[in-house]
Amino acid sequence: LLTLCQLPVSVFPAAADPVTMAPGSLERETWCNEHMLHERLDIIEEKVIKTVEHLESEVKSLLNIISETTLNIPTIPGTPLIDVFDGQY
Repeated sequence: LLTLCQLPVSVFPAAADPVTMAPGSLERETWCNEHMLHERLDIIEEKVIKTVEHLESEVKSLLNIISETTLNIPTIPGTPLIDVFDGQY
């Protein structure tokens, strides 16, 4: 798919002076830059969302492992129980 940003400059009418930019080319360049920026931001956003979902899954898995492990630790009668999720050591 060829977008407006990818069209060669020769497709657009050129001014008589080769140094002078074609009418509207500055606006087209600004639009192209914004369009490419939004595409890149969309890609970055998608990667961030996937990374967050992966990390959430990993944290849940680790919490389940910790929870199961603490349930299976044999306790000696009279030993105070420690809540590993409490944060106080």
